[in-house]
Amino acid sequence: MTLLSSIINNPTGLKPHQPLIILQSSSAQTCYPILRNLISKFRPTTQTLLFCFLHSPSNLTNVDEAPNIIAFDFTGRIPGYDDLWCGLQDEILARINSVPPGSLNVIIDSVDTLTSDLGSTPKAYKFIRTLLGLVTTRSEPSILALHLQPSPLLELLTQTSLSPTLMHLTAHPPAIMTHITSAYLTHPPPAGPAEKFWSVFIPFSERTHESERLVYDLDGNGTSAGAWVSKGTREFVVEVLIRGGSKRGVERTVEGWKGDVPCELQALESLKSIWTRRKPEEARPDPTQNVSFNLNLTPSQEKSRAQVPLPYAHEGNPITTSGAILYDPDSADDIDDDDPDEDLDI
Repeated sequence: MTLLSSIINNPTGLKPHQPLIILQSSSAQTCYPILRNLISKFRPTTQTLLFCFLHSPSNLTNVDEAPNIIAFDFTGRIPGYDDLWCGLQDEILARINSVPPGSLNVIIDSVDTLTSDLGSTPKAYKFIRTLLGLVTTRSEPSILALHLQPSPLLELLTQTSLSPTLMHLTAHPPAIMTHITSAYLTHPPPAGPAEKFWSVFIPFSERTHESERLVYDLDGNGTSAGAWVSKGTREFVVEVLIRGGSKRGVERTVEGWKGDVPCELQALESLKSIWTRRKPEEARPDPTQNVSFNLNLTPSQEKSRAQVPLPYAHEGNPITTSGAILYDPDSADDIDDDDPDEDLDI
């Protein structure tokens, strides 16, 4: 079982407990398939509060078949257009406080929309910090799951000052993996060393414009995880980061998502090319083949050719004589054999 599978099937089962889960999307790759799967795997005995700011609750779960999930649709409550919006924070806090003691899951489908509604990043951070405090003080293991895109708030939410433990799931398009493999000659583990891969993958993936160019450029294949994509062809790469888990420090891995379930990275059809080694180049065709005349020499011809003397007099022989300049004067030269300075007493 992959690490991502264990997180989705039992998010409260990790030791130590991870109360904060961040699911990160981008304009090049959405993470909503993971969020839908995570909600569907919650235990029926655990109360779940789903606060929807961007998508309708029906797009994330079937509330009629899940009596333990209570969904709140805030998509129609817009600041400045809804008189009830002013008490939104108090309403959410009251809903959480009204849940009986026990395990509780709180889901926010779009922290970006919530931040926009609140008007500033500090207000959103303060509100989320309050929510996390309510979740962590419950008697049973509880979870606060947040979905958002790269933003200044994301950098604050991943700091240890908010939570020493963290589960951070980031969706990436498969094109980023094939590009790193071809352009940087760096393969993901186990095909290549992990240290080299992460030193290239992390800074490249943080440049979101690079992923957008790979997906939406003229040569790009487009995203493969939208709602319009069939389950059979929906696949993407998931970066899994666990801070403060069973291992000390940070545990980081990269896995795959195919259809509606997690899988090994090697199972993605779009990444088959990075696991297969290139075949050695075939020998160049012989130009002497398939011609109407013979271009090869017989053994007797090769022997006769070897006996032909080379047309160079000093071929292979080193020059041992000293250099000299030989000059043959012609009739126009004024040559005098007498010494012009013989009258000088030198």
